[in-house]
Amino acid sequence: MSRLLHTGQVIVDLVMALDTLPATGGDVLAKSASFEAGGGFNVMAAARRNGLPVVYLGRHGNGRFGDLARAAMQAEGVEMAQAASTDKDTGLCVSLTEATTERTFISHIGAEGELSAEDLARVLPQSGDYVYVSGYSLLLEGKAQALLDWVVALPRDISVVFDPGPLVKAPDSAWMVALLPRIDIWTSNGPEALAFTGTSSLANALSDLKRHLPEHALLVVRDGANGCWVNTEHVPGFKVQAVDSNGAGDAHAGVFIAGLAEGLKPTQAARRANAAAALAVTRWGPATSPGTAEVDALLSD
Repeated sequence: MSRLLHTGQVIVDLVMALDTLPATGGDVLAKSASFEAGGGFNVMAAARRNGLPVVYLGRHGNGRFGDLARAAMQAEGVEMAQAASTDKDTGLCVSLTEATTERTFISHIGAEGELSAEDLARVLPQSGDYVYVSGYSLLLEGKAQALLDWVVALPRDISVVFDPGPLVKAPDSAWMVALLPRIDIWTSNGPEALAFTGTSSLANALSDLKRHLPEHALLVVRDGANGCWVNTEHVPGFKVQAVDSNGAGDAHAGVFIAGLAEGLKPTQAARRANAAAALAVTRWGPATSPGTAEVDALLSD
């Protein structure tokens, strides 16, 4: 059976809801605050809730945040390939959600920012697995090279999924020149696709991404409430009342991969992913992906 092997970073989010961000040097009162497992956990939780086995290949810390991250992964049935770090805690992200549902993140990387070839060797990928690579990982000095070497050496019957995130914006960087030929599935939102390609329209970004990626690669670009694009085909979204967009893209990615693993066609998997993302934005918090039954219910309405 296929698995999702996640090589990204599980961190802890300090999630705060507020009307609007203060000006520099200002002060506001948040409407709520809580500590939640986040980062790569969001994608893994979405995949697990929709029937796909998941293995987390990243590191996790030995303090209060590491304990929280491990408890969350254990509750979702995520297998952890690494033992707890002996000298660092899991990192923290301050996640601020305004009344408009716009999000602002400030992150500090902990134990999850390091990964060695020996760490990666603890898991043997199997034919049909999906290996998830986050763009954030390429920015981490203690992780990027070992991860890149491991990914480009993977057998071709293992699908590499790449999520650039908001900080990877250069297709001609050394990391991307090495990684792009090995990408089987690209998943991002529209602004990330625009930033990566340096284009001004989603149509141009889709065209440019296809030029950068291997011919066989599957291109998925999310377009907010409008749904998503799968290569050049538009898959409509679902109309909902959004309260928090944090984690919606992660829900989309996890459910999309789970759908492919079940044998769905890409557009069918994308429709399920659109439904999951729509439900996720109606809930507060980062890991708000629905499970299979809830997705089925929305699709049947």
